[in-house]
Amino acid sequence: MVHAAVAYAKAKRRLRMMAGTTSIGPGATNMVTAAALAHVNRLPVLLLPGDTFANRLPDPVLQQLEDFSDPTITANDCFRPVSRYWDRITRPEQLLQSLPHAMSVLTDPEECGPVTLALPQDVQAEAYDFPEAFFAARIHKQVRQGADQKQMKEAAEFIRNASRPLIVSGGGVHYSGAAAELADFAARHGIPVAETQAGKGSLPWNHECNVGSIGVTGTSAANRLALDSDLIIAIGTRLQDFISGSGLLLGRPDCQILSINIARHDLGKRSAVPIRGDACRSLQELKPLLTGRTVDASWMSQVKQLKNEWEKAAAAVCAPSGNKLPADSEVIGIVNQHFLENSTVVCAAGGLPGELHKLWRASDAKSYHVEYGYSCMGYEIAGGIGVKMANPRRDVVVMVGDGSYLMLNSEIATSVALNQKLIIVVLDNHGFACINRLQTSLGGKGYNNLWDSSYTEADRVPSIDFAQHAASLGAHAEKVDGLSGLGDALERARKCDRTSVVVIDTDPIASTEAGGTWWDVPVAQVSENRDVNEASAGYQEKQGAR
Repeated sequence: MVHAAVAYAKAKRRLRMMAGTTSIGPGATNMVTAAALAHVNRLPVLLLPGDTFANRLPDPVLQQLEDFSDPTITANDCFRPVSRYWDRITRPEQLLQSLPHAMSVLTDPEECGPVTLALPQDVQAEAYDFPEAFFAARIHKQVRQGADQKQMKEAAEFIRNASRPLIVSGGGVHYSGAAAELADFAARHGIPVAETQAGKGSLPWNHECNVGSIGVTGTSAANRLALDSDLIIAIGTRLQDFISGSGLLLGRPDCQILSINIARHDLGKRSAVPIRGDACRSLQELKPLLTGRTVDASWMSQVKQLKNEWEKAAAAVCAPSGNKLPADSEVIGIVNQHFLENSTVVCAAGGLPGELHKLWRASDAKSYHVEYGYSCMGYEIAGGIGVKMANPRRDVVVMVGDGSYLMLNSEIATSVALNQKLIIVVLDNHGFACINRLQTSLGGKGYNNLWDSSYTEADRVPSIDFAQHAASLGAHAEKVDGLSGLGDALERARKCDRTSVVVIDTDPIASTEAGGTWWDVPVAQVSENRDVNEASAGYQEKQGAR
């Protein structure tokens, strides 16, 4: 429920939101993961979990967790660290103060995130003579905070003096509605634009300045330009480790970072020069300060060359290889061809977000919806419902691995019941291949992640019929035998009148090697395994480069 609500808010660019309510018991604690997802991704959702009796007369009630030293603590206290604002309403009149404050948090561009108002069971049923004015409709208008003019002039000087600038576009570009402004700014001043997971789609994939994704799951073009740049202009991004290459790609001593962000907490990361302001307004106010700035022809020539090289590399990994099992990239290539316009791809966890970040061709600002701030398995199908509710005229394509599908598939039935049609592509690599690849890449041996290698007896290996399972939940479902039948199956799914699931077996080992950069994953310093020792030596070398 909350995954769907959060996805809806993200798809609506935080201009609309939903509320979710549960009992005090497992319903409440089940929301904690989704609340954490909303908190990390700075997305608004109002959580209204039930709570134990305020009068305590029937304690302990059904589903109540008892703290033997503090009777005021309930399961809802778990929401405190994952809420931007938290309150327990023990008297009805407390809403007069708490609800407006909750709304101010939910609609604030900096503080935006989940709000929890716990509602005791007895208080829920109490009447109160609220003033009529409390129910009057109120319009919360989008605030565009401007940066200090001294900061703006300093930013303009940095950009004027830079010969090799690179823009890193984050989710704040979308939430401020700055995509068109960014496209004009980049083209006007000849500045390449790299995109974070949340910022992907800021520019169409074929825009002359779009050099693709950056960081651990970045393109070779964006990452090379980041290493060669003398100024990083970070717009609306929190510079998470996947984007910064755990600090090695961005934040180099010979490259200054200029951070434009509405959130004070994000401004000083990686020793950036702070420009606190709304992304759209800041770009507009920078325009007149950069009049006459000329484009560095050699820099743009390098941009064009690297962009062309990456496009060839991406086309190669997306093309059918003829192997018995296709790689994720090959499946992405075909799905993207069939859903390039007026569609939104949804994903969240496993290896797919990295492949999509590199390879998905986002045609507009609404075409890419990947939750990777929390990398939450199980978000995909529920999130797809929220995206479809926000954009009912677009095709919503959920790409999900078999691992995430097993985490939360029941929302297929919900999508059918609510007539919120999804096109779900299940890539079945028979296990948790992403983690298996991480294990082996760090010198270890694959353990308990791939079905085929986790059981000594062949008849113990799970054989899961995902198509039959999805059909039992009310969806139209089919499994295709390789890439040759995938395109036709996708067209049947597009024409179907309800949620459709297409299943395809994929290679658990193959992944896109082109692009990418270092990610800080510690390796044991002492081991009897030679491969682990070699991986550890490489890790220590990277650590020393910081």
